[in-house]
Amino acid sequence: MNQSGQTTASESPVGVNKIRRPRVRVETLWAIFTLIPSIILLGVFVYYFIFWTGYVSFTKWNSFIQDMHFNGFRNYVAIFQSFRFQSDLRNMVFFTVFFMLGCLILGLFLAILVDQKIKAEGFFRSVFLYPMAISAAATGVIWSWLLNPTTGLNLILHAFGIKHVPQWYLSTRILPNVHIASISGGFPLAMIAVLIASIWQWSGFAMALYLAGLRAIPEELKEAARIDGAKAMRLFFSITLPQLRPITTTAVVMLMASSLKVFDLLYAMTGPGANFVTDLPALNMFDTTFQGNEFAQGAAIATVLLILVLIFIIPYLIGTLRKEVSK
Repeated sequence: MNQSGQTTASESPVGVNKIRRPRVRVETLWAIFTLIPSIILLGVFVYYFIFWTGYVSFTKWNSFIQDMHFNGFRNYVAIFQSFRFQSDLRNMVFFTVFFMLGCLILGLFLAILVDQKIKAEGFFRSVFLYPMAISAAATGVIWSWLLNPTTGLNLILHAFGIKHVPQWYLSTRILPNVHIASISGGFPLAMIAVLIASIWQWSGFAMALYLAGLRAIPEELKEAARIDGAKAMRLFFSITLPQLRPITTTAVVMLMASSLKVFDLLYAMTGPGANFVTDLPALNMFDTTFQGNEFAQGAAIATVLLILVLIFIIPYLIGTLRKEVSK
């Protein structure tokens, strides 16, 4: 400030901004420079190969010899007309629904138990989360032995005098046996074995999400409901469940996306099964591409899988983005 009381240019806010602006630009450039390698790797190894897979799905490359001539939608028509892919779609619907419900219900139940401030809470959290630390392939091997009709769990049932033991993943029964297109449209009983193994591995993930949600519910809400005379069940359905709705939405989206991509557990545990009763699209894509050398049809299956995943992921991302913008 000069003797007349006026602010000089060097002391004005504009001058301060001029002094600070170069530093801001340097930090921005440094951040961009740091992100460039990740952006390049992401663009090459994710988005480029997604584009390449989609492009191959429209070609005639269905043999060991590469043929990139345009084939239109014939590969998509071929896979949707095949008995195996129709079976995959049936199995995927049942597997996704029961896998999601099983993980949500069991995860919520375990979260409520752990939230009771029991002793050794950290131990039980680790026990319930431990299955996620095991690779899906190892999980498949373990459960294939446990549910084998001649070993594991069935030996225990024999010891208790139960002679008619389940065939687990060897069963070819489908209930109800409703004819749809070229397949039976019911639930394959062999899929129960895959569901047990998958729910065992992923229920700990749902538990962790629900436990965080339970701990975030304000205690004042629960106390106010108790003062109004709400019992335990009314408190759960009127206070706890509505507060857990965002957690449930996140869990549903992530579990659905995971169920559509099941491969290694299925590959190690049952394979496609007789009449493809335990087959899923990811395993079909692997066999079609790398066992049958039908690269274009395998790419078509992979593209369909991607579209199915995006159907669940994109609305969730849009909703999350809108919430962030509204804040």
